[in-house]
Amino acid sequence: MALEHTDVLRAAHLARLGLNDDEARHYLEDLGRILSMVDDLQALDTRGVAPLAHPLDATQRLRADEVTETDRREQFQRCAPAVENGLYLVPRVVE
Repeated sequence: MALEHTDVLRAAHLARLGLNDDEARHYLEDLGRILSMVDDLQALDTRGVAPLAHPLDATQRLRADEVTETDRREQFQRCAPAVENGLYLVPRVVE
């Protein structure tokens, strides 16, 4: 896909960027190289290649999913102004 100067200016307008002609020419070259690289990548045969969640073959060390605190709802709700059935009651703010 070949980009033109007007394409860059239109994209800049849609992104609410103010570009002068020199900047647009610079971005035209950069975007052209990026699109060329994407075309090269799309030309590769990736059949049989499993998609990766991360480019590095690493695993995340996770802690065990264990309860570390006791249920203190009763203690927290004792100081609440209004509680009913284990829920905090608050004034209505939307009518």
